[in-house]
Amino acid sequence: MQAQLIALDWGTTSLRAYKLAADGVVLEQRALSSGIMQLPKTPRAIHGRECADGFELAFDEACGDWLDAQPNLPVIACGMVGSAQGWREAAYCETPADVAHLGNSLQTVVSLRGTSVHIVPGVIQRSRLPNVMRGEETQVLGVLQSLPAESGNDLLIGLPGSHSKWVEVVDGRITHFDTFMTGEVFAVLSEHSILGRTQQPSATFDAQAFDRGVQIALSTDAELGVLSTLFSARTLGLTGELSPTAQPDYLSGLMIGHELAALANVQRRRRNNPNLPAIVLIGNAQLCTRYRRALDACGFATVTLAEQATERGLWQLALAAGLIESSSR
Repeated sequence: MQAQLIALDWGTTSLRAYKLAADGVVLEQRALSSGIMQLPKTPRAIHGRECADGFELAFDEACGDWLDAQPNLPVIACGMVGSAQGWREAAYCETPADVAHLGNSLQTVVSLRGTSVHIVPGVIQRSRLPNVMRGEETQVLGVLQSLPAESGNDLLIGLPGSHSKWVEVVDGRITHFDTFMTGEVFAVLSEHSILGRTQQPSATFDAQAFDRGVQIALSTDAELGVLSTLFSARTLGLTGELSPTAQPDYLSGLMIGHELAALANVQRRRRNNPNLPAIVLIGNAQLCTRYRRALDACGFATVTLAEQATERGLWQLALAAGLIESSSR
């Protein structure tokens, strides 16, 4: 199959490159550790010119040979590459945002080899407490394109991670989203607080300890909030009720449980409905497994895991921008 598009998912710590054929079929993919905060630093020749620019070096390493073979392949990129610290800033689009809105708002940077790289903007939700996303909007749009149209209005899309996002969609548009810094706070507490002093990492997931943490977050013991229950990750260790290897998974369950308990409460209130929406999860498989366990405990009955969301989203945005043509034409 002939390649039609190069799609880049370029974040803070990693760069994923996809060579896509008709209908977004992945012909080849690569993963590099060349995120925007750890770009290559060793100068080398690119297209016959000496170059020391980290973005150029990473771009050439990711897909230079693909472009050597097919110089006219269009390129689209999403993620932190479009931030103020990125290769070219792509200003946020406001909610509600959809494929057409974002596809018509791409920013372009021309590489040393003369290739135009089209960068997807992030999305901003303006309110008393503004909220933003970069990269997640592309994944959400990729999920929506593969779902029946009627399922979109009773659906919540979750993107677990350092800054977990929970995205509401109406008629194929991103209308509202909430962010929880669960992953980053977990890392900070484990590495830089007293809670980490008695923890011992384990290669094995302690499901019992994780579930215990979730249940504490859902119980009356959590009435004082997460800042109170967090201390139990230490005291249960001091009293011998949690082993050092169980403590990280207990803390993980406790924090995810608090996140999802708050999410469930706000969803019931916003929808004025005791029934919770269906969930589609996008992200790391192991982390999504944890979230599925906790979502079930919180009353979210229908949870599915999306695949290839980023590639599908970038393909749809490239279509909307006119970078490629639909095979159905």
